[in-house]
Amino acid sequence: MVKGQPFDVGPRYTQLQYIGEGAYGMVSSAYDHVRKTRVAIKKISPFEHQTYCQRTLREIQILLRFRHENVIGIRDILRASTLEAMRDVYIVQDLMETDLYKLLKSQQLSNDHICYFLYQILRGLKYIHSANVLHRDLKPSNLLINTTCDLKICDFGLARIADPEHDHTGFLTEYVATRWYRAPEIMLNSKGYTKSIDIWSVGCILAEMLSNRPIFPGKHYLDQLNHILGILGSPSQEDLNCIINMKARNYLQSLPSKTKVAWAKLFPKSDSKGSRDMRPLTCWTGC
Repeated sequence: MVKGQPFDVGPRYTQLQYIGEGAYGMVSSAYDHVRKTRVAIKKISPFEHQTYCQRTLREIQILLRFRHENVIGIRDILRASTLEAMRDVYIVQDLMETDLYKLLKSQQLSNDHICYFLYQILRGLKYIHSANVLHRDLKPSNLLINTTCDLKICDFGLARIADPEHDHTGFLTEYVATRWYRAPEIMLNSKGYTKSIDIWSVGCILAEMLSNRPIFPGKHYLDQLNHILGILGSPSQEDLNCIINMKARNYLQSLPSKTKVAWAKLFPKSDSKGSRDMRPLTCWTGC
């Protein structure tokens, strides 16, 4: 039992300790008597909702195929022996002591740490994109970190195959990723989504590491766009041509022209290399 809930993972996994809870279940650490090390076990109870089932299956299918130092792997899957008895699924993964969200809440990162974390994020993302997969939910809480500063990308419940030619009508119905890290082409219903939507999220994460605060903390859809406009300036005509939603395009064209803010002004304490790194990561559209 963990916090009053059954955690049926014995006899191999013992000494359970509560870590936290997410949208789909509880996470606990445990001692693995076969590998002689502590691991993280995620208990998922997805069967009440079809959407939860789909996301759980999607994440398992992806992670069972991925093998990379900067992507969280699956060590084991525990489930009931029959479909009728199956109520929960337990996913065993490497134990990571914290995540980037918690780390940024507790301290200001040094430039060396920022560079090392950014390198690992991009290294893991390059591997994910090489498999033609979009993560679609990159944010600090989905970047796990251990005591030696190793970083692993996690949570593939919203991942999709990258297909810029696909008709993405209805794509947003399930797109519930945190608004602050969401690329503008998703909000504006641009023509086709590419790997650039993940690159945008990385740019937002880098900005947050540099300043210890979110760069685009929109309270709602329009506020989010206004935050982006206030820093990136008005989109070019080429950017506007990528937006197929006429209401969104007309709204942007109706706004007063805004000038882009220099990254060095936004992050005066960062070195010039950090400011240069930002430029290719955050631009209006990826079409």
